[in-house]
Amino acid sequence: MHNEKAELRTRLLAERRAGSAHSREAAAAALAGHAAGLAGPGQTVAAYVSVGAEPGTGPLLEALAGRGVRVLLPVLLADNDLDWARYEGPDALAPAARGLLEPTGPRLGPEAVTAASVVLLPGLAVDRRGLRLGRGGGSYDRVLARLARAGAHPLLATLLYEGELLDSVPAEPHDLPVDAAVTPSGVHRLGPRERAGGGPKG
Repeated sequence: MHNEKAELRTRLLAERRAGSAHSREAAAAALAGHAAGLAGPGQTVAAYVSVGAEPGTGPLLEALAGRGVRVLLPVLLADNDLDWARYEGPDALAPAARGLLEPTGPRLGPEAVTAASVVLLPGLAVDRRGLRLGRGGGSYDRVLARLARAGAHPLLATLLYEGELLDSVPAEPHDLPVDAAVTPSGVHRLGPRERAGGGPKG
């Protein structure tokens, strides 16, 4: 299983690096158009700052803030857990470890994510069951476990390029599914039958 995940990560990362700057900019704009509609004014979205060849989140962060959404961004802790701080604009982001950009405002604590109505999780791929292939650091596995312990049920969504919504990704028993994948073509709801215990939602 570990080798299967590692091989898929290597392939997907190579495909992302091969994309052009123009295609990445177009994808970021399209993602913002779709994902910004997942939350409304006064709601809280836990998002993240994209790095490298990840699907861009800059336009999305601005779109959410412009809609009156409270946006939380992660701050990586020494043990790979995540603290959170509010997004206050691109000028309030500072370089951090591992090439990340992090918010400079007051830290709100790891539990702050439980107030979010939408949690955006980075990932390399998601399958039709909602199972997500991450980078392997485990930070968002902790976030998902924290949400479950708190009895919080935000919409969980992963931002992807076209072609990264797969029929299946390698999964382990502890892997928790997301509810949706957002690609430049739209929002794709995933696995409703398994989680709702009934038929597909409309």
